[in-house]
Amino acid sequence: MSILSYNGGAVLAMSGDNCVAIASDLRLGRELQTIATDFPKVFEMNPHLWVGLPGLATDILTVKQKIEWRKNMYELKETRQMKPKTFANMVSNMLYERRFGPFFVEPIVAGLDPDTFEPYICNMDLIGCITEPVDFVAGGTCEEQLMGMAETLWEPKMNPEQLFECISQAMMNAFDRDGISGWGAVVHIIEKEKVTTRTLKTRMD
Repeated sequence: MSILSYNGGAVLAMSGDNCVAIASDLRLGRELQTIATDFPKVFEMNPHLWVGLPGLATDILTVKQKIEWRKNMYELKETRQMKPKTFANMVSNMLYERRFGPFFVEPIVAGLDPDTFEPYICNMDLIGCITEPVDFVAGGTCEEQLMGMAETLWEPKMNPEQLFECISQAMMNAFDRDGISGWGAVVHIIEKEKVTTRTLKTRMD
């Protein structure tokens, strides 16, 4: 078993029409033993910028603290909000610094540009190689299932309600086919003037 799948987990991000969605499951495990069902892997960096960190639970917490510190230092120095693309490059740079003893996380960044409100999503591997598709990105132990479901359900220019339905169905159908992720999910829909967070009740087995 890969160290990335030791604690389980699933994260998915999708773009819509001037909105993005990012979702994660809530399971924290130790291989096949479930320890907690309230461990989200998606964190708010600012109202238009969220990051998902699938991978090893200890490194999730460490990387979250490190990127929050770097983001805060940037915003103090620049006196403006960090753009999602800038944030992704900053995270990538931080991971590549540690390439010979990497953090075991594969970050997913989702957000809206603070000026144009264009959706931005990307993911990276554990040494920070960025991929920037226009439709969706997935990470975690059921990445293949997430990609398959997202390819089936995703359509361009979805409104926030359609995007919520699409990402929720993709998440639930994917992690129901994976033994070490699931146990509930949390979905964040990021729009120009608001962020909507919904918790999904799913199969608990």
